[in-house]
Amino acid sequence: MARLEPGTPAPDFTLPDQDETPVRLADQRGGKVILFFYPAAMTPGCTKEACDFRDSLAPLQEAGFAVFGISRDAPAKLRRFRERDALTYPLLSDPDHAVHEAYDAWGEKMNYGKVVQGVIRSTFVIDESGTISEALYNVRATGHVARVRSLLGID
Repeated sequence: MARLEPGTPAPDFTLPDQDETPVRLADQRGGKVILFFYPAAMTPGCTKEACDFRDSLAPLQEAGFAVFGISRDAPAKLRRFRERDALTYPLLSDPDHAVHEAYDAWGEKMNYGKVVQGVIRSTFVIDESGTISEALYNVRATGHVARVRSLLGID
Protein backbone atom coordinates (compact mmCIF):
# COMPACT_ATOMS: atom_id res chain seq x y z
CA MET A 1 0.00 0.00 0.00
CA ALA A 2 1.30 3.46 -0.87
CA ARG A 3 1.35 6.22 1.69
CA LEU A 4 -1.44 8.75 1.34
CA GLU A 5 -0.36 12.17 0.15
CA PRO A 6 -2.02 15.58 0.41
CA GLY A 7 -4.46 16.02 -2.45
CA THR A 8 -5.62 12.39 -2.53
CA PRO A 9 -9.15 11.37 -1.54
CA ALA A 10 -9.47 10.10 2.03
CA PRO A 11 -10.53 6.43 2.03
CA ASP A 12 -14.11 6.22 3.22
CA PHE A 13 -15.07 3.92 6.08
CA THR A 14 -17.74 3.02 8.59
CA LEU A 15 -16.50 1.94 12.04
CA PRO A 16 -18.23 1.50 15.40
CA ASP A 17 -17.43 4.03 18.11
CA GLN A 18 -16.97 3.31 21.81
CA ASP A 19 -20.78 2.95 22.16
CA GLU A 20 -20.98 0.67 19.09
CA THR A 21 -22.68 3.41 17.07
CA PRO A 22 -21.55 3.31 13.42
CA VAL A 23 -19.53 6.35 12.34
CA ARG A 24 -19.19 7.04 8.61
CA LEU A 25 -16.46 9.31 7.32
CA ALA A 26 -18.76 10.29 4.42
CA ASP A 27 -21.14 11.83 6.97
CA GLN A 28 -18.39 14.34 7.87
CA ARG A 29 -18.25 15.87 4.34
CA GLY A 30 -18.64 19.61 4.49
CA GLY A 31 -16.60 19.71 7.69
CA LYS A 32 -12.91 19.23 8.46
CA VAL A 33 -11.68 16.06 10.18
CA ILE A 34 -8.60 14.94 12.06
CA LEU A 35 -8.11 11.16 12.25
CA PHE A 36 -5.38 9.81 14.47
CA PHE A 37 -4.37 6.16 14.50
CA TYR A 38 -2.82 4.90 17.73
CA PRO A 39 -1.59 1.44 18.81
CA ALA A 40 -3.57 0.67 21.98
CA ALA A 41 -5.96 2.32 24.40
CA MET A 42 -4.75 2.93 27.96
CA THR A 43 -1.05 2.59 27.20
CA PRO A 44 1.23 5.47 28.28
CA GLY A 45 2.04 6.98 24.86
CA CYS A 46 -1.46 6.55 23.50
CA THR A 47 -2.95 8.07 26.66
CA LYS A 48 -0.61 11.07 26.31
CA GLU A 49 -1.61 11.61 22.68
CA ALA A 50 -5.34 11.10 23.36
CA CYS A 51 -5.28 13.52 26.31
CA ASP A 52 -3.38 16.10 24.24
CA PHE A 53 -6.15 15.93 21.61
CA ARG A 54 -8.73 16.23 24.41
CA ASP A 55 -6.96 19.29 25.81
CA SER A 56 -6.79 20.87 22.33
CA LEU A 57 -10.32 19.96 21.31
CA ALA A 58 -11.90 23.38 21.92
CA PRO A 59 -9.54 25.33 19.62
CA LEU A 60 -9.67 22.54 17.03
CA GLN A 61 -13.47 22.58 17.06
CA GLU A 62 -13.51 26.39 16.91
CA ALA A 63 -11.43 26.05 13.73
CA GLY A 64 -14.05 23.64 12.35
CA PHE A 65 -12.36 20.28 13.00
CA ALA A 66 -13.93 17.09 14.27
CA VAL A 67 -11.46 14.67 15.91
CA PHE A 68 -11.60 10.86 15.83
CA GLY A 69 -9.15 8.40 17.36
CA ILE A 70 -8.86 4.98 15.69
CA SER A 71 -7.35 1.82 17.18
CA ARG A 72 -7.78 -1.95 16.99
CA ASP A 73 -9.36 -1.99 20.46
CA ALA A 74 -12.90 -3.31 20.97
CA PRO A 75 -15.65 -0.77 21.71
CA ALA A 76 -15.86 -1.85 25.37
CA LYS A 77 -12.16 -1.07 25.93
CA LEU A 78 -12.55 2.24 24.07
CA ARG A 79 -15.49 3.11 26.31
CA ARG A 80 -13.37 2.46 29.42
CA PHE A 81 -10.50 4.53 27.95
CA ARG A 82 -12.85 7.39 27.12
CA GLU A 83 -14.39 7.36 30.59
CA ARG A 84 -11.09 6.91 32.47
CA ASP A 85 -9.41 9.84 30.75
CA ALA A 86 -12.49 12.03 30.14
CA LEU A 87 -11.92 11.96 26.37
CA THR A 88 -14.54 14.13 24.70
CA TYR A 89 -14.40 12.93 21.10
CA PRO A 90 -15.28 9.58 19.50
CA LEU A 91 -12.91 6.61 19.57
CA LEU A 92 -13.40 4.19 16.68
CA SER A 93 -12.79 0.44 16.66
CA ASP A 94 -10.99 -1.19 13.70
CA PRO A 95 -10.19 -4.71 15.03
CA ASP A 96 -9.30 -6.23 11.64
CA HIS A 97 -7.16 -3.13 10.84
CA ALA A 98 -8.80 -2.73 7.40
CA VAL A 99 -9.09 1.04 7.81
CA HIS A 100 -5.55 1.18 9.20
CA GLU A 101 -4.43 -0.54 6.00
CA ALA A 102 -6.47 1.80 3.78
CA TYR A 103 -4.59 4.72 5.35
CA ASP A 104 -1.28 2.82 5.33
CA ALA A 105 -1.19 3.10 9.12
CA TRP A 106 -0.50 -0.63 9.45
CA GLY A 107 2.73 -2.31 8.50
CA GLU A 108 6.30 -3.07 9.46
CA LYS A 109 7.82 -1.03 12.22
CA MET A 110 10.61 -1.29 14.75
CA ASN A 111 9.60 -2.28 18.27
CA TYR A 112 12.38 -2.65 20.83
CA GLY A 113 14.88 -3.35 18.06
CA LYS A 114 12.76 -5.94 16.25
CA VAL A 115 10.77 -5.57 13.05
CA VAL A 116 7.10 -6.30 13.75
CA GLN A 117 3.74 -5.80 12.02
CA GLY A 118 1.58 -3.26 13.78
CA VAL A 119 0.02 0.15 13.98
CA ILE A 120 2.07 3.01 12.58
CA ARG A 121 1.10 6.00 14.73
CA SER A 122 -0.27 8.41 12.11
CA THR A 123 -2.53 11.44 11.79
CA PHE A 124 -4.54 12.66 8.82
CA VAL A 125 -6.21 16.00 8.26
CA ILE A 126 -9.13 15.83 5.84
CA ASP A 127 -10.73 18.90 4.26
CA GLU A 128 -14.41 19.64 3.66
CA SER A 129 -14.41 17.83 0.29
CA GLY A 130 -12.98 14.62 1.74
CA THR A 131 -9.44 15.20 0.50
CA ILE A 132 -6.29 14.58 2.56
CA SER A 133 -4.64 17.92 3.37
CA GLU A 134 -2.00 16.55 5.78
CA ALA A 135 -0.67 12.98 6.13
CA LEU A 136 1.69 12.53 9.08
CA TYR A 137 3.28 9.09 9.53
CA ASN A 138 5.47 7.67 12.31
CA VAL A 139 4.60 10.49 14.67
CA ARG A 140 5.63 10.58 18.31
CA ALA A 141 2.92 10.73 20.96
CA THR A 142 4.55 13.57 22.88
CA GLY A 143 4.37 16.95 21.16
CA HIS A 144 2.44 15.65 18.19
CA VAL A 145 -0.80 17.55 18.82
CA ALA A 146 1.16 20.81 19.17
CA ARG A 147 2.74 20.08 15.77
CA VAL A 148 -0.70 19.45 14.22
CA ARG A 149 -2.02 22.70 15.66
CA SER A 150 1.01 24.55 14.32
CA LEU A 151 0.56 23.05 10.82
CA LEU A 152 -3.07 24.14 10.89
CA GLY A 153 -2.29 27.62 12.22
CA ILE A 154 -4.27 27.04 15.42
CA ASP A 155 -2.79 28.71 18.52
